[in-house]
Amino acid sequence: MPDITAADAIFMHRALELAAKGVALASPNPMVGAVLVRKGKIIGEGFHTYEGMRHAEIVALEAASNQPAEIFGGLVAPGFVGRAFGLDKEDETPAGVLTPAAPSALPVVDSDAARGATLYVNLEPCCHKGRTAPCTNALILAGVKRVVAAMQDPNPAVAGRGFKHLRAAGVEVVAGLREAEARRLAEPFAKWIISKQPLVTLKSALTLDGQLVLPHARASRSHRGERVRRRGDDSWISSPESRAEVQRMRHASDALITGIGTVLIDNPLLTDRTGLPRRRKLLRVVMDSQLRLPLKSQLVKTADNDVLVFTRASEKSPKARALQAAGVEVVHIAGRRGRPDLRAVIAEIGRREILSVLLEAGAILNSAALAAGIVDKMRVFLAPKIAGFQGSAATKNGFQAPCELHNVTMAQFGVDFAIEGYLRDVYRTR
Repeated sequence: MPDITAADAIFMHRALELAAKGVALASPNPMVGAVLVRKGKIIGEGFHTYEGMRHAEIVALEAASNQPAEIFGGLVAPGFVGRAFGLDKEDETPAGVLTPAAPSALPVVDSDAARGATLYVNLEPCCHKGRTAPCTNALILAGVKRVVAAMQDPNPAVAGRGFKHLRAAGVEVVAGLREAEARRLAEPFAKWIISKQPLVTLKSALTLDGQLVLPHARASRSHRGERVRRRGDDSWISSPESRAEVQRMRHASDALITGIGTVLIDNPLLTDRTGLPRRRKLLRVVMDSQLRLPLKSQLVKTADNDVLVFTRASEKSPKARALQAAGVEVVHIAGRRGRPDLRAVIAEIGRREILSVLLEAGAILNSAALAAGIVDKMRVFLAPKIAGFQGSAATKNGFQAPCELHNVTMAQFGVDFAIEGYLRDVYRTR
């Protein structure tokens, strides 16, 4: 990698930090942060949100020109933490949802503020017209002399063409700095833009002897492998720190999938309880072949166009109509062996521009998902506990071959360890 300095590394780190501020705000677009530097000082920076429309590069250019950023547009000056978000957080709503204010119509001013500057960005600037004009045109017009990008855009409409456009205009382009971190941030977008299907992460909690539940819960155990209903017992396998991390995972996801067994036993909310703002509510998806979802369940009681049920049952049945009247969407899906086709489910979710899905289920649905080949990555929380009994076999669900994870990492949350790995390279989906 040519001509990379310590300063380049520092400013790229800041761009990645800014990009991460787009969690739950940028989808279905990628998370992007941009830092504009002139004579060693930051003159503008920003991050992208879907509601703000303007890309991070444009927000940074506007900041350098002393223009206010677009509504929902991120940082506008060094040390300024960002525009306030309109937050609609009712008492019964577990997580706030962004409410856009009236958008600004201010154009980007062509000034000399960014002339000769270097732009640091975690994703290749776009060169095509979508909801906004090409960023490469704006950078060239502003006189930016150097662009340091962490990675090439996986979008086939860009895929190196942005770099080519910049170089043709005499802009120096350096690509690949902190690429691994950038690829991780962009992986939900990469999976969707290449395949039109979401990135699926299977999350589970296990004891040291590989069980999903604790022995005192054998009669009423949780299919999710996290919680049991019996009072007075240590009902959680995972630590409080692990459970907080799971909430962060939910916040970073567009949708969550579980099985009807989990709903019938645990009666969960399955919400994002971080309290952090998000552009759209977490879509709560239930796999329910026979449409057994109780009308008095917490999911149905809190449904607000954010609960989706896939079933083999008729969408016109009395039960389906009752659920629909309660705000639950019921979708009939083709199936095999009496169960909905998981590949068709994922295709339908992708059609709705859902980029990331968190699978929080038990052995039956987890095994079926692995057998269907819809899982892209796994994250298993391993707790220092012994269940001491034999669990159900995954082979009952058609999954017999062992999985080999790649790019495995490990992190500690309280007394637990979380092991994460990939079943496939989401950048090579086609």
